[in-house]
Amino acid sequence: MALSFKKALVTGGAGFIGSHLTEALAAAGCRVTVLDNLSSGSLANLGAVADAIDFRQGDICDPEAVEEAMRGCEAVFHLAAVVSVPQTVENPVASARVNDLGTVQIFEAARQNGVGSIVFASSSAVYGDDPQLPKTEDLPPRPLSPYAVQKISGEYYARVYFQLYGIHTVSLRFFNVFGPRQDPSSPYSGVISIFMTRAVAGRPATIYGDGSQSRDFVFVSDVVRANLLAAASPAAAGEAINVGSGRSIDIKRLWQQVCRLDARQTPAQYTDPRPGDIHASVADIGKSQAMLGFSPEISFENGLQQTFEWYQRSRQEQTR
Repeated sequence: MALSFKKALVTGGAGFIGSHLTEALAAAGCRVTVLDNLSSGSLANLGAVADAIDFRQGDICDPEAVEEAMRGCEAVFHLAAVVSVPQTVENPVASARVNDLGTVQIFEAARQNGVGSIVFASSSAVYGDDPQLPKTEDLPPRPLSPYAVQKISGEYYARVYFQLYGIHTVSLRFFNVFGPRQDPSSPYSGVISIFMTRAVAGRPATIYGDGSQSRDFVFVSDVVRANLLAAASPAAAGEAINVGSGRSIDIKRLWQQVCRLDARQTPAQYTDPRPGDIHASVADIGKSQAMLGFSPEISFENGLQQTFEWYQRSRQEQTR
C-alpha cells in the first residue's frame, strides 16, 4: 500500500499488533520509530525488521522519551497501553496513568511536533454488555471495566484534538484480533492463541459455560491495513470506527475447527461460565467500508490456518 507519509511512530510497536504494523510500514518504505517499554511486547517480535527501524525502549508516560521518539514523524499509531482488563480492575489508578495520561501526552506531543495524523487503538470493549447486534458505532458506551473507560477517554481526546487543533485523528475499535505472535501466556490473550497452544501440545482447551458465546475474529494483517487506511482517509477524521470481520463464530465451533487443523480431535473441558462474560459480539463494518474503504481480505479459515502453522513451528522450535 502506498503511504502518504515518510516517517511514523508506533507506540507499543513490539507488541502483537504493533509489530505487524511496524513490519508493514517498513515494507512500504516508511522510516519507523518504535517506542515500547517491553512490559508486554518483545524484541523478538521485531526480529525481521530490527535493522530497518529505530527502536527506543521507553515509556509513553516519560515526556522526554515521547518527545525524542516523536521528532520528525508525520504520522503516529498509538497502540501502547495497559491492555490487561484484570490489571486495570486490580489497579485502576496505575493503568489510568498509562491509558489516560499517557495517551494525552502522545496527542499533545504530536500537536507540538506538527504531526499530521494520529491513529488511536481503541477497543470493542467500549460497547460492554449492550445486547444489540451487530455493534454499531452510534451505540452509547457501556463500559464494564476501567480499561473500557480508558479507551473511551482516548477516543474523546482524539476527537477533541481533531476539533480544536485540526489534527487528523481516528479511533479504531478493534474486535477480536488474532494471528501469529499473539502471546498465549498474556492475561489479555485472545482465545485463539490459547486454543492454538493447547492444540499443538495435544492438550484440551477449557471452555467456560456451554461454548455458545460468539465473537467477531479479525486477522491481524487486516487490522494493520485498517490502520494504514485510517491514517490517510479524510472522511474518517475525528471518528471512531469498528475494525472487525462482520461475522462471528461460537467458541465451541472454534475449538472444533482448531482440532481439525491439528487432526487430533482433542475434546474440550467445560467449566462454569465466567461472571460478566459477554455472550455475543459482532461488528457492523459499514462505517469502515464507507469511510476507510476497508473490508477484511483474509477469511477466518485462511487466517486460522496461517495462525496454526505459526504455532506449530513455534512448538517445534521449543521442543528441539
